[in-house]
Amino acid sequence: MTHGYFLWEDEKEREIMKPYAPLGLLYISAYLKRAGFDVETFDTTFSDRETLVARLAATPGGVIGVYTNLMTRANAIWIAEQAHLHGWTVIFGGPESANYPDDYIERGADVVVLGEGENTLEELLPVLRDRGPHRLHGVAGTVFRDEDGVIVHNDPRDKVNDIDSLPWPDREAIDMAQYVDTWRTHHGMGSVNLITARGCPYKCNWCSHAVFGYSHRRRSPIDCVDEVQHIVERYKPEQVWYADDVFTISHKWLFEYRDEMQRRNMRIPFETISRADRMKKEEVLEALADLGCYRIWIGSESGSQRILDSMQRGVKVEEVQFATKMAKKYGIEVGMFLMWGYEGEELSDIEATIEHVKESNPDIFFTTVAYPIKNTGYYEKVKKKLIFSSDWNNASDRELRVVGRHTKKYYKHADSWLNNAVAAHRLVETDPVASAAKADAAEQARLSLLACADEVDVSEPV
Repeated sequence: MTHGYFLWEDEKEREIMKPYAPLGLLYISAYLKRAGFDVETFDTTFSDRETLVARLAATPGGVIGVYTNLMTRANAIWIAEQAHLHGWTVIFGGPESANYPDDYIERGADVVVLGEGENTLEELLPVLRDRGPHRLHGVAGTVFRDEDGVIVHNDPRDKVNDIDSLPWPDREAIDMAQYVDTWRTHHGMGSVNLITARGCPYKCNWCSHAVFGYSHRRRSPIDCVDEVQHIVERYKPEQVWYADDVFTISHKWLFEYRDEMQRRNMRIPFETISRADRMKKEEVLEALADLGCYRIWIGSESGSQRILDSMQRGVKVEEVQFATKMAKKYGIEVGMFLMWGYEGEELSDIEATIEHVKESNPDIFFTTVAYPIKNTGYYEKVKKKLIFSSDWNNASDRELRVVGRHTKKYYKHADSWLNNAVAAHRLVETDPVASAAKADAAEQARLSLLACADEVDVSEPV
């Protein structure tokens, strides 16, 4: 198995240097090994293309599973090409190929696995051995091309209800020390990732649910504490990253988890992601602080309630502001994600977002311009206005353009307006002169934004 993400080819990540192990592949590796399969994980993160090709050439004729996501479409297709040169059967899985199964079959996949991979691969691999890749009828959760060249979609597969029954990720299959050391070298703290749950039940209409659907299944607090204890003892990181979609979704679980960690005298710094509406109670922030949370990331997206409602976020602006301030009360930093350019956004919505960030005052905030991911509500809303890349192999849903939307220049001015306005607000009491300068810069950015407001993408959709 492999995933096609080469850190050294990612200029932005080389600046950030916060890589994490491919948990999805490691879960599958552990599961298949327990079931008696021979599994090797080739972690491309710190490797290179030449080494991967050499590995494929060393033992031709095997089965390779390739994890796909938005970032790795081109690399996954390239891996399939290289694998076929050496007689390998290619299986694609993950959210990207789940959204475009036919396209990936057309571009080199022998099989696309939809949804969770553990049970599907356990059934699929013996069938591949016995029947080959063109007679996979009845193998739930797969897409393949039959002997007549027709692409066949088998029925979906049920999800794993009891995820405590799954083994922990097979971290011994890769060089975990390299991840921990990279974090420690660049950030002073080694870090290891884990998940305590699968899936998100919320219906934010720009968010993909291609693998887990709208389910939410959580491991027991004891099993999670056992894994954290193992991670700390085995890999000795200074912190962990809980990669759950919504870490505080269940308050009962959170309090039980905190109690079990305290019973074992365990407290390790961590950061994670959650929703503001699941942090409306002060005791939730207190529990996070007890556990060692030093930073919580919140998807605020907008300061306009109108836009949030259009997104089907199910969150109030006031809830984001409360959660941010309450987290700070307990010494927890807040990182905030914001989104420009969602369908229907107007100047007043941008202004509302800027005022919202000033009022919330998060420690960190990042912006992105909304992009429609296949099979999401947002995609369906704008699909008649989408411009697709002429070179699908080397693009991604991030490059999809929406006819009639403002230009990139417009959103760069929005960023400048936001950053300078927030800086002016923060400096007003401590450094009035600097605050005034930032306020002037914010006003210039606002005027620049207004000056290009009529410039929109007028290309025709295809």
